[in-house]
Amino acid sequence: MRHHIAPVEYDNLRTMTYEVTDRVARITFNRPERGNAITADTPLELSALVERADLDPNVHVILVSGRGEGFCAGFDLGAYAEGSAPAGGENYRGSVLDGKVQADNHRPDRPWDPMVDYQMMSRFVRGFSSLMRADKPTVVKIHGYCIAGGTDIALHADQIITADDAKIGYPPMRVWGVPAAGLWAHRLGDQRAKRLLFTGDCLTGAQAAEWGLAVEAPAAADLDERTERLVARIAAMPVNQLIMAKLALNSALLQQGVATSQMLSTVFDGIARHTPEGYAFVDDATGNGFREAVRHRDEPFGDHGRRASGV
Repeated sequence: MRHHIAPVEYDNLRTMTYEVTDRVARITFNRPERGNAITADTPLELSALVERADLDPNVHVILVSGRGEGFCAGFDLGAYAEGSAPAGGENYRGSVLDGKVQADNHRPDRPWDPMVDYQMMSRFVRGFSSLMRADKPTVVKIHGYCIAGGTDIALHADQIITADDAKIGYPPMRVWGVPAAGLWAHRLGDQRAKRLLFTGDCLTGAQAAEWGLAVEAPAAADLDERTERLVARIAAMPVNQLIMAKLALNSALLQQGVATSQMLSTVFDGIARHTPEGYAFVDDATGNGFREAVRHRDEPFGDHGRRASGV
């Protein structure tokens, strides 16, 4: 098993871009042709860039957004679900864990080691949680969609601002997944988190703001302007005041048991891929393609594609 992870080269970022303007570090997911879907490079680059911004005295706030039609379509799972994942993870910078070990661990004809699965997924969560652990405030801007693993990233931010027509949720709860970040109940409370995860339903951006998941949900045409206003007002604050406020407020959140929620949810995410229904989903993806399997999963609920669930 290969645990070595090569350092991120800032001049050779594969999944995102980075720039600093007006006290704002701007991290932008940059795989628009794949819906900014998450690869093994994503948590490595995100955590490295968050650390870079944290150490830059000219940065007061960190803004994360996505290029293309949406913020993030979740994990880039098509190859794994269809059984064609690259052995050895050669498409990724060092891989989060050895790709061949992961591929072998997901074969239905072999015993499944849940801790191999946990090692891989916990490293993704650790990278995403850099948004929560950063000293400085983090803001995620959502347009188009923020689905599945995309929410694992966004829910770690200190502030979410979303277009009113964006689609936000975790449809893989219906089969083959559990949100490894474990943050839904911490962000929404018990009843509303269960309402979404018991069904895999998705909210619109406007509903996300009504439910308290987002701080604001302007019209899509106004999202950039409203986001810039928000980060400019945060950036106008002394950075020491921002750090103290975040540390004080995060202490309450962490006391709720976020670490325990994430550990359990990450283990359950692996289990969800090894249930009878999980194997049936993989069979569907192998025979018909991943996109078609997702359509078969979501069409009975009436929210396949860009449609929200009418919650």
